[in-house]
Amino acid sequence: MRLADEFFYLAHDDQSGRPRLFESATAHGLAAALLAELWWEGRITFVGRHVRVTDPSPPTDWLQHLVLDRLAAEPRHTATRTWLAFFGTTAYEQVATRMWQVGLVQPRQVGRLWRQRIVYVPADMNTAAWSWARLSYQLRNYQRLNAFDVALAGLALHTQLDPILLDGAPQAARAFLRRQVEQAPMPLRELLADLGAVVGGAVLSHRTT
Repeated sequence: MRLADEFFYLAHDDQSGRPRLFESATAHGLAAALLAELWWEGRITFVGRHVRVTDPSPPTDWLQHLVLDRLAAEPRHTATRTWLAFFGTTAYEQVATRMWQVGLVQPRQVGRLWRQRIVYVPADMNTAAWSWARLSYQLRNYQRLNAFDVALAGLALHTQLDPILLDGAPQAARAFLRRQVEQAPMPLRELLADLGAVVGGAVLSHRTT
């Protein structure tokens, strides 16, 4: 699966599809995951809190193509935080749509008639739970993460999902998580640092309003 798809699973309950994070953290986390997918594909990089397009050739994935086209069309706007905010407004629906198209989730209306909303319920609970179970197990047992899971763990850490992911684990497991993320390639660390700043600001605003 794509990184944004796995983070989507991580940020939602594997049975009900209900969010584990508040809306802004999920949105910005998904936006960062989409940018990380393009970095992984060699299309962009991150330098000094800015996004640089390194290869504008279209990816095969339609959503990656959409994101890359937007970045390439706005060369004057390069600040990573600006793009996290921009893509954060649409990332949830776009990632959910991509997952629905391949049968990973199903939309379901929940709530009372006058307050209904759409929740994307996993089509298979075991598939949805695997991201969470795999990451939690490796971190609790101090197993070195592969490059993909370092990125996924970084998204969890910088969206403040880690207290839930490691609930009941010793403090050493949380320290191990931070060390793994700190050893990620520099461009990814640049992206995650901006994600952490954006989410931290949103959390502070949420708590004071």
